[in-house]
Amino acid sequence: MKTVKISLNSIDKVKAFVNDVTKFDSDFDLVSGRYVIDAKSIMGIFSLDLSQNIDLNIHSEENLDQILTTLKPYIVE
Repeated sequence: MKTVKISLNSIDKVKAFVNDVTKFDSDFDLVSGRYVIDAKSIMGIFSLDLSQNIDLNIHSEENLDQILTTLKPYIVE
């Protein structure tokens, strides 16, 4: 599992993010405080505080480089 910080501070960014993660068969969890939600759930994402950076847990080892490349626009360094 790999964890990265991401920023989803607009509705368009959330929509694009969900479209990008649904391309992969891997599981993705968003962690904000004590809440853990499925990153492929657009309704779940809107239940989080999107003004803060969110931890993204990527449950995949095999195509991790491809996933990170796809999600690069959302990752906060």
